[in-house]
Amino acid sequence: MSMLSHLSSNKSFGGWHKQYQHSSTVLNCNMRFAIYLPPQAETQKVPVLYWLSGLTCTDENFMQKAGAQSIAAELGIAIVAPDTSPRGDEVANDEAYDLGQGAGFYVNATQAPWDKHFHMYDYVVNELPALIEAEFPVTDVRAISGHSMGGHGALMIALRNPQRYRSVSAFSPIVNPSQVPWGQKAFSAYLGGDKTAWQQYDSCALMAASAGSLQLPALVDQGLSDDFLPEQLQPQALLNAAEASGYPLTLNQHLGYDHSYYFIASYIEAHLRFHAKWL
Repeated sequence: MSMLSHLSSNKSFGGWHKQYQHSSTVLNCNMRFAIYLPPQAETQKVPVLYWLSGLTCTDENFMQKAGAQSIAAELGIAIVAPDTSPRGDEVANDEAYDLGQGAGFYVNATQAPWDKHFHMYDYVVNELPALIEAEFPVTDVRAISGHSMGGHGALMIALRNPQRYRSVSAFSPIVNPSQVPWGQKAFSAYLGGDKTAWQQYDSCALMAASAGSLQLPALVDQGLSDDFLPEQLQPQALLNAAEASGYPLTLNQHLGYDHSYYFIASYIEAHLRFHAKWL
């Protein structure tokens, strides 16, 4: 694996969790990602679930906290978790947690200083899968999922590229970023003031316009004790968009659950079994 620098390996449920670093042409910096290869990957190629994490996260949060490996091992699904943004001393950053490193929002930035490195959309859609499929025992059968900012990324990327994925799911996603503070701040910085350019990265706008095109099975879970629910997440807007376009969306709302990985760990099995039906 000449393109990859191997960082660590851990045996897990008969498979392997591995971390790698590679030089990304799209992002103009070194990037780290994690991959879980289930035991089936030792004898055959397996499908892949791409997991996109939320604000301040890295490739490690999901792999260490979600408890997904046992179910992935049972179902024979590989999981790939990229970092949430470009990183490094030469990469633009901001003092706030919701902009810059750790907060890539899965867009292709067009504004300086972000446009030199922040092309997470191209990285997740094209560069990373091409690398994974060239270097690991996986097929080109893909699903995508994520949490919060990563839930936004998963939904938006699947809506824009339905031919590349079999299914999509999200936990506590930012579904309408052009209308909420987190998204407005990031989009203003990365994409500039022209709000028409924001719509290509807004899942509600994309889903509302999806009638007549390929529509993927979609599953969203939201905790009703999530502190970010009223201001930042607003899942009802996505439900409205799905109803308007006839999109096959299942939205589950759960009493008492918050925005944390305790919530994700509680329902990750259901998400993996959902994806396994389509993979």
